[in-house]
Amino acid sequence: MEIKERYADTGRKVQTTRLDKVLGKLKAYLALTKSKQTFLLLITGWAGYCSAGHAVADGATTLSLLGSLYLAICGSTVLNMYVDRDIDARMPRTIERPLPTGVVSPMETLAFGSLISLLGIGWAFALDLLFGLVVFAGLFFHVVVYTMWLKRKTPFSVMPGGIAGGMPVLAGRVLGTGAIDLVGVLLALAVLLWIPIHILTFATRYAEDYKLASIPTFPAVYGMNRTRLVLAGSTILTGVSMMLGAFLNGVTGPYLVASILLVVILIVITAFYSAFPTPKRNFLLFKAASIYMLISMLMVGLTGAS
Repeated sequence: MEIKERYADTGRKVQTTRLDKVLGKLKAYLALTKSKQTFLLLITGWAGYCSAGHAVADGATTLSLLGSLYLAICGSTVLNMYVDRDIDARMPRTIERPLPTGVVSPMETLAFGSLISLLGIGWAFALDLLFGLVVFAGLFFHVVVYTMWLKRKTPFSVMPGGIAGGMPVLAGRVLGTGAIDLVGVLLALAVLLWIPIHILTFATRYAEDYKLASIPTFPAVYGMNRTRLVLAGSTILTGVSMMLGAFLNGVTGPYLVASILLVVILIVITAFYSAFPTPKRNFLLFKAASIYMLISMLMVGLTGAS
């Protein structure tokens, strides 16, 4: 009996070990997709679609929109991880990611990223031709133009990165209207102009990491004074683009007032950080910018769908 129990315990341990390995691998694949970043971009895509007057309950098309965008965005992020694996291995902030730690291999990452990218792009084209083209453009700008071409060469790589970030909301708008219109362009422009706030505050916070990886960032190349000027300009222009897009889409009354109030709060935080810069205020601006974009897009989507 003791021998049987010993074998049974061994079998359970082996099964537990295998299960842990499988769960660990799945967790690593999920980490490759950067779920928080993906969630925010999905919200912008949903907002773009709902801004065209489609009800939130428009289930089938909404699910296809979100599904195709999710796969394409995750795919581009995973491919970004594959290309940047040498950079991630040199930065303390990213050294624990799945590729540097060896939890997943480069070939596994490339295969996974390519597969879900193709599935997302294929699904997008099956849904609508123009929608598919915009989704493909987002992936192309993120992976090829930003990551593979410009990221290691110039601090202005944030601009094509911003274009990629603006594609989900434009894609959603295109799917809702069947065309690229001024409102869609303004909403995408708001995201493009918002990206420098997100990236420059992040680059400031992790300046030593980027230095170790030999990545040229705007703060490192042009200094903090110019960086704070860019942050101020980006904040104002983001707000103008977002409010104008919302106004032209018919958003008035309390929602427009709320949109203006959000911009004012973000400008105040940016001005406060620029006048009295500290690491904590830099991080506050980074968080505030993300919250601003999330709430603004939710308002655009909800007012458009109502």
